Amino acid sequence: MKELREERIVSIESSKLTGFSEQACVTKPIGAEFVQNPKVVGLTSKALLKNVKIIKKDGTKEEYDVKKVVNAVKKSAARMLVEFTEKELEDISNYVDTSVLKMHENEIEIFKMHCVVENALEVLNPKVAKSYRNYRNYKIDFVDMLDKVYQESQKIMYIGDKENSNADSALVSTKRSLIFNQLNKELYKKFFLTVPELQAIRDGYIYIHDMSARRDTMNCCLFDVASVLSGGFEMGNLWYNEPKTLEVAFDVIGDIVMAAASQQYGGFTVPETDKILAPYAEKTYEKKYQKYIDLGIEPKRAEEEAMKDVEKDFHDGFQGWEYKFNTVASSRGDYPFITMTMGLGTGKFERMASKIMLDVRREGQGKKENKKPVLFPKIVFLYDEELHGEGGELRELFNAGVECSKSAMYPDWLSLTGEGYVASMYKKYKRVISPMGCRAFLSPWYERGGMSPADADDKPIFVGRFNIGAISLHLPMIYAKAKKEGKDFYEILDYYLEMIRQIHIRTYDYLGEMRASINPLAFCEGGFYGGHLGIHDKIKPLLKSATASFGITALNELQEIHNQKSLVEDGAFALEVMEYINKKINEFKEKDGNLYAIYGTPAENLCGLQIQQFRKKYGKVNKVSDRGYVSNSFHCHVAENIGPIEKQDLEKRFWDLLNGGKIQYVKYPVSYNTKAIETLVTRAMDMGFYEGVNLSLAYCDDCGHKELEMDVCPKCGSKNLTKIDRMNGYLSYSRVKGDTRLNEAKMEEIKDRVSM
Repeated sequence: MKELREERIVSIESSKLTGFSEQACVTKPIGAEFVQNPKVVGLTSKALLKNVKIIKKDGTKEEYDVKKVVNAVKKSAARMLVEFTEKELEDISNYVDTSVLKMHENEIEIFKMHCVVENALEVLNPKVAKSYRNYRNYKIDFVDMLDKVYQESQKIMYIGDKENSNADSALVSTKRSLIFNQLNKELYKKFFLTVPELQAIRDGYIYIHDMSARRDTMNCCLFDVASVLSGGFEMGNLWYNEPKTLEVAFDVIGDIVMAAASQQYGGFTVPETDKILAPYAEKTYEKKYQKYIDLGIEPKRAEEEAMKDVEKDFHDGFQGWEYKFNTVASSRGDYPFITMTMGLGTGKFERMASKIMLDVRREGQGKKENKKPVLFPKIVFLYDEELHGEGGELRELFNAGVECSKSAMYPDWLSLTGEGYVASMYKKYKRVISPMGCRAFLSPWYERGGMSPADADDKPIFVGRFNIGAISLHLPMIYAKAKKEGKDFYEILDYYLEMIRQIHIRTYDYLGEMRASINPLAFCEGGFYGGHLGIHDKIKPLLKSATASFGITALNELQEIHNQKSLVEDGAFALEVMEYINKKINEFKEKDGNLYAIYGTPAENLCGLQIQQFRKKYGKVNKVSDRGYVSNSFHCHVAENIGPIEKQDLEKRFWDLLNGGKIQYVKYPVSYNTKAIETLVTRAMDMGFYEGVNLSLAYCDDCGHKELEMDVCPKCGSKNLTKIDRMNGYLSYSRVKGDTRLNEAKMEEIKDRVSM
C-alpha cells in the first residue's frame, strides 16, 4: 500500500446540525503502524478505549465502539461497489483504535473521528473515502434531496408530467413511478456524478438522458425473442415450454416483451418479427390440416381451410398485441417503446405475417365506425430493392406498406440496399441492423474479432445487443461559452466530449457489477447476446458488445450562432463540427475499447429545457434561443419553407456522421396521395435512409370523421378529437380527449412545422 506523499485537505460543509464551526480534516501521512498492521492495541489499551466517549452531532455522548466505524466503512465501500477484505477491515480498526489512543482524550468530537476514518480510507481506497465523506453528511443532503423530490411529487400528483409522451401521468401507477424516478434521479446525481459534471448538466452544456434509470439497468436493445423461445425458458419462476401453435406464440411473445421491456429503459425492438412467427404458423397449419384430413375433407379443401385458420390467428394475434402494448403499462409506469421490424421473409408464412401485420395497423382499433391507428408497436419495413422494387418478389408487400403508411404513418422504412452504413452491413453480410426504438443503431461487433473483424470470414452480430445510455452535447451553448470566454470552440468541445467519455467509462464499470438476476429473460434465458448466465453471475462480459452514445442536438442552431445562417442556407460549419466529433469518438473507441456511437438526439422534453438553459446563461439570440425549442438532431428547422425532396437532399450530407442513431422524415402536404408517398419513400430508400412518413392525422371521437390537420370536425362540429403527430422519430398523441401528452415546447414546434 503506497504512502501518502502530501497532505490532503478535505473541506467539511458547515451546518447548524453539526454543532461545529467550519473545520477541515487534514490527512497526514500514515506510518508503518498502519501499513504493517502490528498488534498495537493490547488488553490495556482496549480497557482505556472503553472509557472513551464520542460526542455526537446533537451533543449527546455514547461509548466509543470501533465496530460502528467498520460498519460505516463497509456501507461506504458498498456504494462504490467495493468489498474490503477482513485483513483490510482489521487494518482500519487498528489504525482508528491507535489514533484514538494517541489523542489522550476521554471525550472526542465526532468530527475528529470522521477525520481519522478518512485518513485511513484515503490510503486504502480514495473512492471509498469520497463516498464516506458524502455519506457522513447524509442527513443534510437527504433533507435537501427529499425536499426536491417532494416538490416534484406535488407537481406530478396535481399537475402531471409531460417529459415522456409514452407515460400517462393521470394514472396512479404512473404517478408512483414518476415520483420514484425523481428520487432515483437525485440519488444518481448525488452518488455517481462529480461536481464538474453536475455543473455541466445544471448549466446545460451536456444532458444525461434517463438519469432515473441509469444506475439500475441498460438502455435500448434488439431483443432476441427467437433465442428465448427456442427449447423453452423460465419466466417468473415458471417454466414455459416452447409454443406449439401460432396462437400460443403470440401470447407468450407478448408476455416476454412486457416482462423484459420493464427491466430496462428506452426502445425495445423485436427484429424481423415475420421470421420469428413463421415456424409457429407452420406448426398451426400442419395441426389444422391434419385435423381437416381426419374429418374426411379432401386435401385441397383441407389446405384452404387450414390457411384460413392461420390467417385468422395472425390477425387476432397482431390485434392482441396492439391492445396489450397500448393499454397495459409496464412496471416502469409507461407504455414500453416497442418496435417490430418486418418485410424480408419470402416464405409463405413470413409473407403472410408481414402483410397481415400491416393490414391490422392500417385498419386501426376502436368502435366499428370510429377506428384509428395505435402507436405501438412501431413498425419498421426492412426494404431490399431486389425484393421490394419494381418487379420484385415482394413488391405487393411494398404496396401494402405504402397503403399502411398513408393511413397510419407507420411503417417507417429502413433501406438495406441503398447507400451508407446500415445498407453496407446488409449487402456484405446479409445482417440487418434494426433500429432500437425510434432511431438508435448498433455499431458492429464481430463474432470472433470483437470491434474489428478477425478475418474475411468474420461476421457482425446485431440481434441480442443493447446500448447502456446516451449523453447529449448542447452545441450552441458550447459555442456561446467559447465566444464569451475568448477560447477556441474546439477546446471547449473537447472538454465536454472528455467529460461524457469518463461518465460512459464509469457506467460500463458500474453496470458490469450488476447480477444477471436484474433481467433474467435477457441475461439468463438468451434475450441478449451471450445471455446464458447464472442469476448470480455479473453481467460484465456482456457489456463488451454494448454501445454508449454521444448525442447531438440543435445542429441548425449551431450553424445560426456561428454565422447567422441556417442549415438550409449554409451548413458548412455544422458539417465540419460533426466530422471533428466523429474523429474524436473514433479515437476514444480505439483507446478505451468501448463501442461509442454518435446519436442524433430526439429531443422531446429536452428541446424546451435547452432553450431555458441557454437563455439563463446567454440570453435570447435571434434564431438560436428566441423560439421555445431547439431543432431536433441534425434536421433542418421545421419552419423552413422547403419541399420534401430538398429536405432529403440537405440532410443527406449529415447521414453517415450519426451512425449511432438517426432518422429522416419529411412532411407530406399531399393529403392521402399514394403515388407521392410511394415516390418519396422509394427515393429515400435509394439514398439509404431510415425514412418516416409524416402526416398529421386527426380523428373525431364523436362521429368518426377523419382528415389531416383539423381542429374542429367539419362534419359534426365537435372539438373532441384525437390527433396523432410524429414526435421526433416516433408517433404520439398531440391531442386526446381535449389534452395532450406532449410538453409546451414540442407543441410549439408542431405548430411551426412546414417541412417536417
